[in-house]
Amino acid sequence: MNSPGFFETFGFGPDGWGAALAVGAVMTVLIAVCGFAIGAVIGIFGAWAKISGGPVARAAAGTYTTVLRGIPDLLVIYLFYFGGSAVISAAGRLFGNEGFISFPGFLAGALAVGVTSGAQHTEVFRGAFRAVHPGEIEAAVACGMSRMLRFRRIVAPLTLRHALPGLGNVWQVVLKESALVSITGVVELLRQSQIGAGSTGRPFDFYVVAAALYLAISTVSGLALQLAEKHSRRGTGRAS
Repeated sequence: MNSPGFFETFGFGPDGWGAALAVGAVMTVLIAVCGFAIGAVIGIFGAWAKISGGPVARAAAGTYTTVLRGIPDLLVIYLFYFGGSAVISAAGRLFGNEGFISFPGFLAGALAVGVTSGAQHTEVFRGAFRAVHPGEIEAAVACGMSRMLRFRRIVAPLTLRHALPGLGNVWQVVLKESALVSITGVVELLRQSQIGAGSTGRPFDFYVVAAALYLAISTVSGLALQLAEKHSRRGTGRAS
């Protein structure tokens, strides 16, 4: 019996792996989006602590960024998954459950990716805020804007404008980090490729297709970020 061809193997027919890989790609994007969003929230507070916080807040933010940028991302995922499982299992024993309770793999992965990317977000937002010209903020103060109004109309838009290129780089890193979440049992793109490779005995084909899908996701999201950056700079001129 002849083995199925490339297009039959990766098609969307009854014996094809196309649908499974597509679901894995969607899971990869979901993990990356959740991790990026969590990291952005952490980064906002981390940047605020470094810029306007007191000595304790600045020290905490500095320690956080130093430690998280110095620890392998895979180790952070392990800590969240097995640490979370240990906590849940201990809580279960209080209610008479003596077995092991696994921490949800998707949640562990998203939190781990978010915490690791939060250190990068912190530096991106901090640098972007420093790039805002002080005169623009002083003009808002002179116009009598309240602190919240000043933040909403002046500080946040200008900071985001300067941060977008750096956020694009963080997104690409987060997208690649999502592949590590497969160790928690989440069937994302890389894990689905491993399953398909083991089932068909065609690892090279599956990993090439996975690489192409990762590249497609990266390219599309990169173009979207470029459009967002272009939109944020509308009405501003370039220095000649």
